[in-house]
Amino acid sequence: MEDVQNRRDSREIDINKVGIKDIRHPVSIQNRGGSIQHTIGQFNMYVDLPHDQKGTHMSRFVALLNEECSLIDTRTFGDTIANMTKRLEEKTGFIEVNFPFFLRKKAPVSGVESMLDYEVSLKGSWQDGKANILTTVVVPVTSLCPCSKKISDYGAHNQRSHVTLTIQSNPHIWIEELIEIAEKEASSEIFALLKRPDEKLVTEQAYDNPKFVEDIVRDIANDLNNDDRIQYYKVETENFESIHNHSAYALIEQDKREQ
Repeated sequence: MEDVQNRRDSREIDINKVGIKDIRHPVSIQNRGGSIQHTIGQFNMYVDLPHDQKGTHMSRFVALLNEECSLIDTRTFGDTIANMTKRLEEKTGFIEVNFPFFLRKKAPVSGVESMLDYEVSLKGSWQDGKANILTTVVVPVTSLCPCSKKISDYGAHNQRSHVTLTIQSNPHIWIEELIEIAEKEASSEIFALLKRPDEKLVTEQAYDNPKFVEDIVRDIANDLNNDDRIQYYKVETENFESIHNHSAYALIEQDKREQ
């Protein structure tokens, strides 16, 4: 049979990215302690396409997904993209994968255990023989407003917040480490399951540790500035305000290689 996508194209226009998008696939994630957790990844997989080639080999993306992407290891993700680019016989390749990542957390007083989920994404490219990998994790936390605490006779308003941390590192940094950095700098971390003594502790802990969105992103940025493994970072905090119908937001972005 004729391989139509291998025909020459006369329009002489390069394509930056071509491939498959939003394909879900079961994956296993290598945890920091050596254990494996099973989850579902949603993948985008692309390569470039030169001006004289009519089409790419779409089936090869799915074949590679089944053969090489069953285990996601942030330490070898660049090798996976390199293999895909070579298999598609192109110069540049891109893989993006999003997946829920679960940690078993122990309540601070009762010790009761529960699973908490975090949204994680890996976005990588292979170009000129080099991998470029960004890791993003969305960490839910609690923030308590310093201004509300200062002016109120009774309590202070607090809210659930999302810290979104995107980094590029060398050497490797574990997903769990990024989660710990974000949770440490919030007013309080959150848990899926709490008993009454636990709830008392975490609410009082937040009250004793009030932070604006500005405080959270600055404290996290300070931690990342002092970590020599971090080459680039973007830290965002969004507070889903409990007394407003809008969010508070702050962002700091830094490429430490340019310093």
